[in-house]
Amino acid sequence: MTAAPLFATRPEDLASREVLLSMSGLDFMRAILEGRIAHPPMGRTLGYRLHSVARGRVAFRGTPDFEMTNPMGTVHGGWYGTLLDSAMACAVMTEVPRGSVYTTLEYKVNVTRPIPLGTEIEAVGTVSHAGRSTGVAEGRITGIADGRLYATGSTTCIIMRVDAP
Repeated sequence: MTAAPLFATRPEDLASREVLLSMSGLDFMRAILEGRIAHPPMGRTLGYRLHSVARGRVAFRGTPDFEMTNPMGTVHGGWYGTLLDSAMACAVMTEVPRGSVYTTLEYKVNVTRPIPLGTEIEAVGTVSHAGRSTGVAEGRITGIADGRLYATGSTTCIIMRVDAP
C-alpha cells in the first residue's frame, strides 16, 4: 500500500468500506498513524492530529488558535467536544473486531478551565469496557507543557457487525 496524504482532501482519499472492514479497528487506527490511510479532513480543519495508538488507548495532539474561539474569544466548547469524541471513540475503535464498525451513541464533556490560545494539548481516550455491542471510554485533555487538566469526557459507542454484501 502506498503512502496516503496526511489529511484527506477529497472523498477518494478516505479508506474504502472494503479496506475498513478488512482489518481490525486497532490495525485501522495504526494504519492512519503510520500514514497508510489518510487522516480525516476535520483534523486539519480543527488543528489536531492522531499522535499514538494502542489497544484501548488513543491520543490526539493539537493547538487551538483564533479560528477555534467563540464570541467571547475563548476556545469554543465544540472544539473540546470534537477532540474528546475523536479520542474516546477512536479508543473504542481499537477494540472493534475485523468486519465490524462503531459509532458514538452519546458523549459528555466537562470543561474544567479555558485552554489558552496557542497551548499544545493532548487528548487521551481510554476504554473502560468493550463488549460485543457497546464500548465505553473516558477522555482527558491536558496541556503538554503545563500538565494542567482542561477537560474530561465520557462516551458510549455502539459496535456493529457488518455483513458482507
